Amino acid sequence: MGGHKFSRINDKVNTKDIDNKIPIYQLKSKEKVLDYYDNWTKKEQYNKDMVIWNYEAPQNTASLLNKHAIDKKINILDAGCGTGLVGKELKKYGYSNLTGVDFSQSMLDLIPTGIYHTIDLIDLNEPLKYGDNTFDAIMCVGTFTYGHVKAHALNEFIRIVNYRGLICFTINEGIYKEYEFDKKIDELTTNNQWEIIEFSKSTYIVNKNIEAWLCIARKI
Repeated sequence: MGGHKFSRINDKVNTKDIDNKIPIYQLKSKEKVLDYYDNWTKKEQYNKDMVIWNYEAPQNTASLLNKHAIDKKINILDAGCGTGLVGKELKKYGYSNLTGVDFSQSMLDLIPTGIYHTIDLIDLNEPLKYGDNTFDAIMCVGTFTYGHVKAHALNEFIRIVNYRGLICFTINEGIYKEYEFDKKIDELTTNNQWEIIEFSKSTYIVNKNIEAWLCIARKI
């Protein structure tokens, strides 16, 4: 996909319509988002809603990573792991060297045992504590969305992933241009910091009629 300008993608999404489909999309501050998750996770309602809404992003991204990863033993960071939905899908493919991080302790508390070897409370909008070239792959699913993680996090992902390592992520279709992900992706591509392997529109939260941009890139 060399030379493609992602900022030129004709994305005719009515973002106002999307941000009204799920209540948490309307929250702008970290504190309000965290409070919402604290309530949403009671009696595992979050996990129940993901089933009811047919949240397909974990399956889609795990499948995409598996398509391009060369070894089941790779060290994977699940950035914004939530309750472990992506980790569960990766385990099905045989990946076991998984680290899960999220900024909501109430979400982390719902992760079943045996999915991640390490779980940590981390805000992805801040500089990450990991050294350069720490992970072989990074997953970031459902996290680039309204009121959550901004595009600058991609710079940190590139820093902490190994040379030729994979970064697989979704971007809620409603924020792709509003949060300037189009410009960030163009910047990283133009500066030869990564190469885009696949980039396409994908199902996301099916029963809410919300799609996402699905991407996998390789550090160069």
